[in-house]
Amino acid sequence: MQRRLALAVIVGALLGVVAFGAPAQAHGALSSPASRSVVCGAGTQTQMNSSACRAAVAAGADVDNWDNIRVAGVDGRDRQVIPDGKLCSGGLATFAGLDLPRSDWPTTKLRSGASFTFAYKERIPHKGSFRIYVTKDGFTPKKALRWADLETKPFLTATDPSISGGAYVMKGKLPAKTGRHIIYTIWQTTSTPDTYYSCSDVVFTAAPAVSSSTAPSPTKAAAPLVPSEKAQPSLVPQAAQTVARPRSRTGVIWGMGGAAVLAVLIAGGVIVATRTTPRPRHH
Repeated sequence: MQRRLALAVIVGALLGVVAFGAPAQAHGALSSPASRSVVCGAGTQTQMNSSACRAAVAAGADVDNWDNIRVAGVDGRDRQVIPDGKLCSGGLATFAGLDLPRSDWPTTKLRSGASFTFAYKERIPHKGSFRIYVTKDGFTPKKALRWADLETKPFLTATDPSISGGAYVMKGKLPAKTGRHIIYTIWQTTSTPDTYYSCSDVVFTAAPAVSSSTAPSPTKAAAPLVPSEKAQPSLVPQAAQTVARPRSRTGVIWGMGGAAVLAVLIAGGVIVATRTTPRPRHH
């Protein structure tokens, strides 16, 4: 009996170590604007098959685990722990392909200085804080990202933001930038020892980033929502589409005047005919 009791105690202790001794794994990555790992591991087929993503995988990027770029024990010492040129991979060899200096990484278009809602996709919710940076003016993606390429202070911070649709949601204002940049996100969790890193390639534009196939040019009049008759055959019979055009005022006046003149001529003709017709003589 005592041996069974001792065995139960040992098993219980082991289960307790497994359940509570190991830190919980909090996985996530910036999904709007999409980070490189999200684009290459969970993006559209076009994005995942892009030259940049294929090169990243070939160079070593475990994009199937796009939400697992995490480093334990950083404790806010990001610049001391993560080496220059390896910011996008967090210094992890399994994601080294994400550090490739390329100008063809799939990008997200953003409006400079506009309000924006950032989304950070999560699989296991945890407490923590976010710091979101942007590269300095003059940045070129043809060189691997260094700490000196980032603005000194984050343009957005958030602590324990709300979750909506399976993602942490953070509202903020985009920096006043133009052209191509990288948005660099650091998520330092407080309920685990892990810190997560991600790079999002973006292009800042002065006008709203809209597709030319779905929206008109800002300088042109808006196109009708329904195609014209020439572009789309009508289901209404042609006879029912014929509508009499309204007559102009001038036409109406001329028509009325002509009718009056005609009446006068007819009346005059009748009078003349009455006067000039000889009366019949009686024999």
